[in-house]
Amino acid sequence: MRSFPPLILLAITIVIVCCASPGSAPPVFTGPAGPPVTPLQLLKSEVNVIPRLIPKSKYGRRYYRPMTPRFITIHSTQNYTGDAFAHARALQAGALRAKQRKGGNRIGFLTWHFTVQGNLAIQHLPTTEQGEHADFDGPGNNYSIGIEMCEHKGNNLAATIERTAKLAAYLRYSFNIPLRNVVPHYHWPRRGQNPPNKNCPHFLMENGKPGRKWQWFLSRVQAHYVRLQAGPVPRL
Repeated sequence: MRSFPPLILLAITIVIVCCASPGSAPPVFTGPAGPPVTPLQLLKSEVNVIPRLIPKSKYGRRYYRPMTPRFITIHSTQNYTGDAFAHARALQAGALRAKQRKGGNRIGFLTWHFTVQGNLAIQHLPTTEQGEHADFDGPGNNYSIGIEMCEHKGNNLAATIERTAKLAAYLRYSFNIPLRNVVPHYHWPRRGQNPPNKNCPHFLMENGKPGRKWQWFLSRVQAHYVRLQAGPVPRL
């Protein structure tokens, strides 16, 4: 075995100690590595969708009305006391009634697909069934997925908007819906109503119409949609 002079041994010891210092140590991952996660799975988990479907063949789903989604319609609840769970309970109990009439509400109930709040989203209808949330017997109801954003006290509105943008991106990807078909409720005129175009979602409108705030929201939808174009994300 080769021997080293004392000064050389001291230098070697210092180098080893310095290289092993906590500041330069590589990260340690505990637990086994899992399979890669696709961006679609990752975004879906971030949206945190909880199913609370309206009972089949009852209330707002009394009739089966199939749909191939072409649009995504964004609303605000303008309900300052009810969270997403309260809206789910009302829809499941058939409590949100509307006057059924020709040229107006077709089923006697208000229905939509998702209600979003700061920490989660609740699903009320399958995305392949029509809702009753936009423009009566028009393309907004016949071909769009309706998303309501909560406004109750204590809700984080900024987080609600961001979660809604993620959900819209996820739905765009799932149904190949272009960004131009992500629209506010304002987009769909309601025959017989004054004004015909509703100021909704009001906190993303300017002077009652889409403007810079709405374009900013669309940019958030697009940013999350771009994330979905990436490859699988390793899970460590």
